[in-house]
Amino acid sequence: MEQAYRAFRVNQDERGFRTGIETIRIADLPDGDVTIRVHYSSVNYKDGLASIPDGKIVRSYPITPGIDLAGEVLESSDSRYQPGDLVLCTGYGLGVSQDGGLADIARIPGDWLVKMPEGLTPMETMAIGTAGFTAALSVERLIANGLSPDWGPVVVLGSSGGVGSMAVSILGKLGYHVIAVTGKAQAREKLRALGAAEVISREEATAGGKGPLSKEQWAAVVDPVGGAVTGEVLKKIKYGGSVAISGLTGGNKIDTTVFPFILRGVNLLGIDSVLCPMPLRSKLWQQLAAEWKPETALANGITELPLERVSEALTTVLAGQAVGRQVINLIK
Repeated sequence: MEQAYRAFRVNQDERGFRTGIETIRIADLPDGDVTIRVHYSSVNYKDGLASIPDGKIVRSYPITPGIDLAGEVLESSDSRYQPGDLVLCTGYGLGVSQDGGLADIARIPGDWLVKMPEGLTPMETMAIGTAGFTAALSVERLIANGLSPDWGPVVVLGSSGGVGSMAVSILGKLGYHVIAVTGKAQAREKLRALGAAEVISREEATAGGKGPLSKEQWAAVVDPVGGAVTGEVLKKIKYGGSVAISGLTGGNKIDTTVFPFILRGVNLLGIDSVLCPMPLRSKLWQQLAAEWKPETALANGITELPLERVSEALTTVLAGQAVGRQVINLIK
């Protein structure tokens, strides 16, 4: 193994806050059972937060962001993984408390790893990444709470973003009538190509009533946005329907009443992909490699970039301007 590797680093010390690509000694890798040659990583909103001084998610500095990675095992003291195995990791402390995937090499605990599912390449797993896994977890929770295609339309908020675009693709493939919500007019045709039956604006999604309840319209909502829009869509959920909420790009407070819950039996489902138990995590990755594989998103919603353009990608995701997924290629 070579003696050094490249990583996008975030530092905050007596010299101030700074980011950039650095060359680091292999000897300085963090503790972990498995050393991985990273082939691909991706850019998520949480990575954007890790790259700014007031992001409030990094535990200590310096840190290599990147909450996703896929690659090949180089060394392992964990008997479940051998050199040459292809693996992936999303969530846990990756890129937050442990150096993450925006580097040529990473060392992480074996308990965080998933073996590469048959039916997906390393690049495809990172095109899916935390965003696609969160979308799949949202769909799984909705189905577990009774959702079926004949129940009615499913709304996807923030549908041009990572979680939203993957959710549109997965739900469309499973036969649901998907209503994609976006504030980006230029994304409408792409969302239809992903599988959306309808595309509406944020204003259309939240219009329709000043009281605590509006007309029942939707069977379910995939909500990676949060904030004020969540309170508005809750008013329109059909009796017994659900909202699966996974994000806060729209804010961390919800303005609602008890009425959707006690008069219509609506479920507000919290989605956490970071500490998702491994049995469910492995099951969902197998589904994403097979019957839930989001082919339309993989074909239409991916931008591939080298490590040298990570800063640009992070700025894009923080500004809410990313359409689909940004994948970082570390093997070119």
